[in-house]
Amino acid sequence: MLTTYLEHINSPTDLKPLGVQQLKVLAGEIRQFLVDSISRTGGHFGANLGVVELTLALHKVFDSPKDKIIWDVGHQAYVHKMLTGRREDFATLRQFGGMAGFPKRSESPHDQFGTGHASTSISAGVGMAVARDLAGENYHVVSVIGDGALTGGMAMEALNHAGHLGTNLLVILNDNEMSISENVGALSHYLTRLRSDPTYSRAKAEIEGLLRKLPAIGPKLTKTLERFKDSMRHLFVPGLLFEGFGFKYLGPVDGHDLERLLKVLEDAKRLKGPVLIHMVTSKGKGVASAEQAPDKWHAWPTAAKPGGPPSYTSVFAETLSALARQMPDLVAVTPAMISGSGLTKFGQEFPDRLYDVGIAEQHAATFCAGLAAAGKRPVLAIYSTFLQRAYDQVIHDICIQKLPVLIAVDRAGLVGPDGETHQGVFDVAFLRTVPNLVVMMPKDENELRHMLYTGIQWDGPVAVRYPRADGVGVDCTEPLRQLPIGKAERLTQGDAAAILALGPMVPVAMETARILEMEHGVQVTVVNLRFVKPLDANLICELGRKMPLVTVEEAALAGGVGSAILELLSEHGIATPVLRRGIPDSFIEHGTRKELLKFVGLTPEHLVEDVLSVLQAGRTTQVGGGPR
Repeated sequence: MLTTYLEHINSPTDLKPLGVQQLKVLAGEIRQFLVDSISRTGGHFGANLGVVELTLALHKVFDSPKDKIIWDVGHQAYVHKMLTGRREDFATLRQFGGMAGFPKRSESPHDQFGTGHASTSISAGVGMAVARDLAGENYHVVSVIGDGALTGGMAMEALNHAGHLGTNLLVILNDNEMSISENVGALSHYLTRLRSDPTYSRAKAEIEGLLRKLPAIGPKLTKTLERFKDSMRHLFVPGLLFEGFGFKYLGPVDGHDLERLLKVLEDAKRLKGPVLIHMVTSKGKGVASAEQAPDKWHAWPTAAKPGGPPSYTSVFAETLSALARQMPDLVAVTPAMISGSGLTKFGQEFPDRLYDVGIAEQHAATFCAGLAAAGKRPVLAIYSTFLQRAYDQVIHDICIQKLPVLIAVDRAGLVGPDGETHQGVFDVAFLRTVPNLVVMMPKDENELRHMLYTGIQWDGPVAVRYPRADGVGVDCTEPLRQLPIGKAERLTQGDAAAILALGPMVPVAMETARILEMEHGVQVTVVNLRFVKPLDANLICELGRKMPLVTVEEAALAGGVGSAILELLSEHGIATPVLRRGIPDSFIEHGTRKELLKFVGLTPEHLVEDVLSVLQAGRTTQVGGGPR
């Protein structure tokens, strides 16, 4: 692609000589580069189109990496990466061994804070600002946060602390009315009023200008006029939320007007104390289809596989709708993930029974607890890595009270290109320690249906985890039935060893058993564990008294179901060789799910080697596993 400016931008210093008109040309080149590049690799699309001018202005005005620019969530940081020397790396974006899709401290000194989850940037910015003050240093700290991420309680906590400290900090609110789905809640309505009422900004400027023109006056009149100014503010915009937090509020500002952006940022640099600039942008700016449907173009759309099996997410959604038709008390709740959790059609059919609470996972969990305490049957649809944020609420508000909340844990296991921040590998370990909680995972999409039905009938808290993957193509038309709680399923019979598998590792174990028998003459028992908690103690102990065991799970080995099985065997005094396979004690980077499963050794070929090594050694050869 022929460019006028972009090919010469290798660091933020290359932007400094450019004027406004040149930056506008560069903005067009960047958008074209994003379209060309992301259409090949996939990745976050609309958010990056929306921050082109903002990113250019930030790097023009501030001096990264001396000045600290922190991106909330980080899916809008592609332009930042492009301007900080990584343009040539975009061919490897989100590819195995390539450039990460989010800011990453180990990737560049310009990535000041690693991220992937929402609502962290202001807290991190406050920390950096305080560290600067303690060290007696002099640099700017800029936290860029979207209006969706601002709904997270953590962001409000950080605003409160920053206002209390009064230190120099610039918060840029990138307001595009979207997170992934359309934003919800009172804060969203508040920002809409700010956005849509230019009378406020004009009146505020006129009042402040009038005060500046008055000659020196007595203290009493000064206070009177200040109270008048504040009254006028409240007349035009009720609340003045950000100034109430102790921030100087600038805006709203057109986030695509480069000339205005540069001036506002220069003005903000000179102000003391915490400052918030409210910038209004358009998600998908410059690409008509992305502007008209920003939710669909949050990431580059992937083509559906014609005739393939449905995804676990879609099976969850269809089953939930079927259950809702039979159960008037069933209510679905999600933290800003209606489309991601597959609940769009559910919301169309049951608009009064679907609640999107915004990026507020803690509130979502306790909201479900309140619903359950008042007689409803809530289903919390949440990604595994986002459930981490609501752990205390799961314990304190749901499980201690034994409330019948069904937690549908989507994206459980390796999720692929989003990398370390999104791999759902820790929930088995942190959920199985919680009393009163039933935890299960299906071997296929049909068993997911039955687990959801079982969970919604259970008089207590239940977590059903399922992967970000397509199903295996089994029939899903049989009537829903309840599964016996804590009972595993023996799928094959063999006396050489037993493979105890969880969820999507069951098909892997079945293929392992086939290869062992066909190529090595070894017959093994394969067990679909189904339940992480409670375990099928009778079956596991029976097998442990007869043969070596191999446990396999797409979850962290530390504290996982393999650990639970070792604990069970120890309690019953059963000493048998046990080999555990799962996710090693490391954060797994981005790549396709297939590549990552091979990397951590969760393939039939690797498991065949594991079983043969156990049989050859006749004792515990290793406890753990990891990259091959």
